[in-house]
This record gives sequence, structure tokens and C-alpha cells, in this order.
Amino acid sequence: MSVKINDSLNISLHDDVNNTYMQRYIQNTNILQTEIFNTYFSLRILQTDFVPLDENVLVRNYLIKNESPVDLNVNLLANSKLLSDINNDTSGLIKYNSLIQYNHDYTFSVFSSQNLYSYQINDVESTIWTGNIGGKDYVGLSNNSAISYDIGTLHPNDEYRISIFIVVKETNFETLGKDIERIKSLDVNELFTQTIDYWKKFVVNHDKLNILNSKLDEKIKEIYSRTILLYPLLQNKETGGMSAGIEIDEYKTKCGRYSYCWPRDSVFITKAQDIIGMEEETSKFYSDFCRMTQSETGRWEQRFYTDGRLAPSWGYQIDETAAVIVGIYDHYLRIKDMDFLKKNTTMINKAIEYLKLYVDDILSKEFKFRKSYNLWEEYEGISLYSLVNIYSAFRAAMKLNVVVLPANGRENMELDEYSLKLKQYILETFFNEDLKTFVRSLDDSRMDISLLAPCIPFGMLEPDSREMLNTVQKMEITIRTYTGGFMRYENDTYVGGNPWVIATLWMALYYIETNRKDDALQCFNFVVNTACDNGLLAEQIDNVTLKPKWVLGLSWSHAMFIITLQKLLEKGML
Repeated sequence: MSVKINDSLNISLHDDVNNTYMQRYIQNTNILQTEIFNTYFSLRILQTDFVPLDENVLVRNYLIKNESPVDLNVNLLANSKLLSDINNDTSGLIKYNSLIQYNHDYTFSVFSSQNLYSYQINDVESTIWTGNIGGKDYVGLSNNSAISYDIGTLHPNDEYRISIFIVVKETNFETLGKDIERIKSLDVNELFTQTIDYWKKFVVNHDKLNILNSKLDEKIKEIYSRTILLYPLLQNKETGGMSAGIEIDEYKTKCGRYSYCWPRDSVFITKAQDIIGMEEETSKFYSDFCRMTQSETGRWEQRFYTDGRLAPSWGYQIDETAAVIVGIYDHYLRIKDMDFLKKNTTMINKAIEYLKLYVDDILSKEFKFRKSYNLWEEYEGISLYSLVNIYSAFRAAMKLNVVVLPANGRENMELDEYSLKLKQYILETFFNEDLKTFVRSLDDSRMDISLLAPCIPFGMLEPDSREMLNTVQKMEITIRTYTGGFMRYENDTYVGGNPWVIATLWMALYYIETNRKDDALQCFNFVVNTACDNGLLAEQIDNVTLKPKWVLGLSWSHAMFIITLQKLLEKGML
């Protein structure tokens, strides 16, 4: 979006040297407000974005106010450029007093109840910078088009309101016109009020830790409520699949993209969901999403689209399969629902049989199995984290068997043998007696935050065991940064190499278990103090600026926050 003021060139609302910005959510809602003030013309614009509860539309309300001593003539422009595929071209079309961009699969429509002032379908790049658009074409083979609305002359202190609607849906021109006209007639004020009320009630209903009315720091409350509000936006309501985050790297400049569901991540997320009272959503993830995505072999692949289809992957991770079993057990402990357990027994058994085959291969040293990627998806081989996760899955399956088949002890005797042999193998193979620490893989002895896994979260060792105490002491002098956060591992260079939220809170959980209150709070407060003003947690924290870096609103980061917050409260440390 942009504006043209008097005879100015196009002034981008999101990026202009003369603009100042302030962005905030309306408290305890998913309604975002962005205040833009153009210092040159003294024009103030309040942009309010929200999605009504039962409508497939993004409503973008604008309140435009002239705070200068002179008249201002204002035009509001929308320039929309969509990703287009060589085999699925996107076209622009002006119809129904709207800009409609369409291809074979979907339409992207931008419109208002106010009439269009001007539009341009083709060659927008050559004119948009001037703020003057126009052309003869009503349709064109272009994925970049623009429309404008005439706000008119604003006298000093005059205000003007306009609502822009954005609708994305499957291409169907038979119904599109009716949908657009119906949406134009909606009572925006009523929808706005309904949306506020819904989200505020949602937060209150999920305040299971009784945080909102406590005396805790306001920033903690902000992150807590933002987590509650974030999760329903990331979860597929039909399948239960949970996205790792909002997509930010469409062109894959630094990663393989984020808007997918990793079962491994989701097990941490569902634990957090249970804590904040989203048990039904967690049950849906395991009973629907996991059941539909389990392969015939019994394992889960690396990642999926949230609708359950297999996503592009570059290998497999054995911990994806083990994590699901651990997550199911944790969820059962929460809800104690036998129907949930019986519904998923076949799925659990298939996964355990696959894990047994993998462990047989490891213990026999035949290594017929394809190498598994590690937790960070950068190393193929045998890793400590994966094996400890499998150990925990075996122990969890034993406990679930007692509930489902209390008279059948043979299976548990076998699982007990598997887990004990695996534990012995882990201690003999991954604890380096020369270094007196655990190592993360057979050929890499760098310190890694995942070396906490034998005690947290998988409970194979006590936190104060010799192996863990030595390993943590080495971690504190290798992956703790001078700013107070913890990196994933030594010499991590991803996105510059910074402290990670999940790594720092992982260490906080260890400190909580060993009653190191001051150290636990130092880690926790480091994350709280470096969160963005709106309460969103990033993947990383810039080690120089101490600002959020890279993915913002990472679901795993928010999960670790909720898990750590609950532990601090249980221990009376907060």
C-alpha cells in the first residue's frame, strides 16, 4: 500500500525515509494495528488488520488524518505482485470494481466498497513510482497490477476512513462476483467488535497458568498471551497439523522454508498446548494428523504440509518417529482418556516395531539402515539426541502398554531389554572418557545444547549425574555467549551464529531441575527481555543488537517459553 500526497511521488506505507512507525496488537487479540506518520507532510495513517471469525477475508481499515496546517490531496494505492509459475501464469483483471489476480488454482481479490479511482494491469513498474497509474487494459497477462482510491482533499485535522478487503480463494468466477458484492456490504464495525470479543475470551479461557491477573512482569504476560493467540493461527483445523512458523523465506535464501509441520517440533508444541488448555487440539494432532501421515513402515518422514501431504524433504530423521510416541504418552498423562489411547494403539505399535529394527541395526553394527539426519538436520549418521529419544519412546511405550494391555508382560519385557541395551550403548559410545563429556555424534565432539537430552526432556539420566554435570560445565564455557544466551552448538554459523530461544530455554529447564534458580531466571529473562514488543519470540536473538532475528513467531520457541514458565511456577522460582 502507498499514498500520493499533492504532487509527490509514490510514498510507500511500509518503507519510506520520511515515515515513522509504531506497530502493536490490540491487547489480547490477533488484531494488528500499524501507525504510520509521514513527517514531511504530517499525514498520520492508522492501519488496522483483522480477519473476521466466519469470513474468508482480510479486512484492512485505514484512518487517515491530516495533521499539517495546509490542505492535503490524498490518493491511496494498492500495488499487488504475486508469485507466478511458468506453467501457471497469473493474470490481472478489473471486474466487479475490484482488482482480481487469478491463475488456474486461486484468485487474489483486492477491493473496497468505494469506487476505484484508477487502475493499471500491465507495465505497473514503469509508473507506480510516480503515484499516477492508468491504462487501457482491463485484463492482462501480468502478475503485477495496481489500483487506487481517491481520498480527496483533507483540510487540517480532517479524518478519512476506508476499508480495503483482500480475499484469497479457489478460482471460481461463477461465485466470485457474488462473494465480492456480499463482502462489500458487510458491517465492518460489527465484525471488528465481534473479532475483538472472540479473541479476548479465547485468551481468558486458556489462561490455565493464571498469569494474566498475576503480579508477573508485563512482558511475560505479553509473550504468554501472544502464544495463546498464535497457536490457533498456525494449526490446520481440519487435520491438526501444526506449522513451524509463518513463511518468511519464500526464495530459500537461507533455509528450506518454515511453513511445514515437523512431528519433532510439534511434540514440544503440543506439550505447550496442553499446558494452556488446548487438549482437543493436541488430541487432533496425534489422532488425525499423525495417523494420516505415518508411513507403511511405521515411521514418520521429516516434514509435511499441514494438510497431511508429504512436503519436500532431504532425508529422514529417526527422532521424528520416536518423538511422536513420547508425545502421545505425555498427552495421555494429561487427559487420561482411554479412548484416545485405544484409537492410537495400532499407530504406536507400528512405530515401536520400526524403532526396534533401527536399534537392532545400530546394536549389531550392521548399519543397513539409511543414515538419519540429526536434530538440526545438518549431519547424517548416528546421533546422541536421536538414540536418547528412542530410549524414551521405548520407556513410554512400556507405560502405555500397562494401561492398554495390563495382562501382557511379554512385550514390556522385550522393550525393557531394548531400552537397557540402548542405554548401555549410549553411555559406552557417546560419553567420551577423555573429554569427560557427552559428544553429539560418533564423529563430532562439539558441544551442542541437545546434549541435555539424556536428562531433559528424555529422562534417561538424572540431571546431577556425573555425565550431565561434566557436559553442562563444558557447555557453559563453549556455547554460552557473552550476552547471556546459548547457541545451538559450537561454531554455529546459521544466519550469523546467534543465541537461540529454544537453546537458552532448554538450558533454563536444566537449571530449574538442578535448583539453580539464579541461572534459570537469567536464561528465562534473557529470552523475555529480547522478545519483540508485541510478545512474539523469534528463532534467534541477534548477539549484537539483542533484537529478535530471523523467523518471528516460531512455534517451537513459544512452546519452550510455556514449558519453562510452568516449571518456574511449579518450583516457586518466579
